[in-house]
Amino acid sequence: MNEIETRTMAKVMRRLVPFLILCYFAAYLDRVNVGFAALTMIPDLHLSKTAFGFGAGIFFLAYFVFEVPSNLALDRFGASRWIARIMITWGILSGAMALVSGETSFYVVRTLLGAAEAGFFPGIIFYLTLWFPGVYRARVVAYFMAAIPLSSVIGAPVSGLILYTDGMLGLRGWQWLFILEAVPAILLGFVCWFYLTDRPDHAAWLAPEERQWLTERMAAEQAARERARRYTILESLIDPRVLAIALIYFGAVAANYGFTFWLPQIVKAFGLNNAQTGFVTAIPYVIGTLGMVYWGRRSDRLGERKGHMAIALIAAAVGLAASAVLSDPLAKMVLLSVAGFGIFAAISVFWTFPTAFLSGTAAASGIAIINSIGNLSGFAGPYVMGALRDYTGTFTSGLFVIAGATVVALIIVLLLPHDRALEEAPATPAE
Repeated sequence: MNEIETRTMAKVMRRLVPFLILCYFAAYLDRVNVGFAALTMIPDLHLSKTAFGFGAGIFFLAYFVFEVPSNLALDRFGASRWIARIMITWGILSGAMALVSGETSFYVVRTLLGAAEAGFFPGIIFYLTLWFPGVYRARVVAYFMAAIPLSSVIGAPVSGLILYTDGMLGLRGWQWLFILEAVPAILLGFVCWFYLTDRPDHAAWLAPEERQWLTERMAAEQAARERARRYTILESLIDPRVLAIALIYFGAVAANYGFTFWLPQIVKAFGLNNAQTGFVTAIPYVIGTLGMVYWGRRSDRLGERKGHMAIALIAAAVGLAASAVLSDPLAKMVLLSVAGFGIFAAISVFWTFPTAFLSGTAAASGIAIINSIGNLSGFAGPYVMGALRDYTGTFTSGLFVIAGATVVALIIVLLLPHDRALEEAPATPAE
């Protein structure tokens, strides 16, 4: 690694990654705080567990419909404007969750929230491919996606405490939860418009030689991928490898959201109050945060992807399945923490798979279709967990189902070819 690369990538890392982590923290908090609101919202609105699971998951059906168009719009209009639009509209709609009064309004607002947020996550993943060479990608994605478990490490205790605002100004605690946690997204949306730089050649905050080096390096990597195969938008949407990767993500996301939406209620069943539930729920996410960052850095350092992905999925499957058959709270939390490590470590490595062979506008569309198909399990996982909870009276069957989804993802990972060399390129553009 030469001096200009070290200096340039350090500047890019400092400029972009902390801000994007903060944005994703706000996004994920607004996406999953419904899991904590459920502790008092379900009895207040007389919702069944099935109805809650359906409403929590319907977000992802709208997300699926608008995902690809939104990511193409980001490529067309630029990250700063489009991500700002996404954040402001989802913040407003997240706050509007305080207005729901029953099943129908719950379903409607969650659907609108999914449509508003569509494109944010794959847009950021695509945006990172414009700024970070392949050899940096697993660790950068891990840093960015550490916002997922961090949002629960911090958000779970805070959400549990906000529920004690019950009755303030005539509102229930779960209503205050939605209102207060929507504010950061709206504020960050306005900051985003002015702070983000769309592409390296527009970066006035880099020295001219740094800007030139990064622009040429990213062009070299794109040229290397396109020499192997240049994908059109349509080809990226129907390519068997893209669809296989989407199925891997489907399994990982099913585990993630089944785990995330229902964990507060699993923990509450230990006999804890809301504040205690918040702090105990944070434990698997602390393990997940550390695991995500460590596993992504390790994968980059060793230049290995498939083995890291497979080991993480095995940990997720074993942790979820074993926790389903144990009733002791301490043993259950240890195994749920193993599952948390596996789920989040797998996600940190996952996005190196599609970005190894897709580039340009095809990357925008391909990443979006992978994310949208994968996130359909964000509907399926919580809904199945809720329906099985109503039917059986326990979370045992639901935990087995989402553990099974990670096993299917594991099998596809082991069968899928992955050319690590396509992540690398010469430091200067090809002639």
